[in-house]
Amino acid sequence: MAASVKRFWKTAEPIGTADGWGILLDGRALKTPARAAFVIHGQALAVAIAREWNACGAELQPSAMPLTGLANAAIDHVAPDPARFAADLARYGEGDLLCYRAQMPPTLVAAQSAHWDPLLDWARRRFEIDFAIANEVIHVSQPAPTIERLREAIERVDPFRLAALSPIVTIGGSLVGALALVERAFPVDTVWDAVSLDDRWQIERWGADAEAVAALAARHRDFLAAARFLDLLV
Repeated sequence: MAASVKRFWKTAEPIGTADGWGILLDGRALKTPARAAFVIHGQALAVAIAREWNACGAELQPSAMPLTGLANAAIDHVAPDPARFAADLARYGEGDLLCYRAQMPPTLVAAQSAHWDPLLDWARRRFEIDFAIANEVIHVSQPAPTIERLREAIERVDPFRLAALSPIVTIGGSLVGALALVERAFPVDTVWDAVSLDDRWQIERWGADAEAVAALAARHRDFLAAARFLDLLV
């Protein structure tokens, strides 16, 4: 979507099609920025996207329409080559945030264990894998079966979920956390609290720097929007 476009429609409404769900703007079918048919899966998602369009003011603001943006990304960028997109995300399994632990202070060590161990334990059971845990920032190689099975898991994800996983993985730095959300193994707030733990701890320890707080709030907003997109898919 363009950075700033004058509102050219009065009402938006979801409509069922033979292939899924679309959006009508004053009776005309919405298309993606690449001029592809805007066809999504799930009535709930279509209703939510229509609400984004109806909530627009005098100008279309992409930042206020995250669900529309993710759907456009799925159709225009992910669907043409989902394997390449999945491969890019799979690389995060080689250096998952949850595998890199602090050694001090004890309060942070305990907090990481409390927030991160349940996610890793879930992944161990779910994918029959194990993880190498590093107690320093130096890279540690994960077992080959772990990398392979996480890669296989992300490759099974459809383009729409892959589009949502992209911000979830890149914002949080955890492929394990993202897969837990896809499979609805943990609430979104639990995963967010895990992947944002270090940043929140730094703010609490050193004080609330306005720029850092604003950046974390923006990441939280985008993380929640992507997680909501996942929840609205069929």
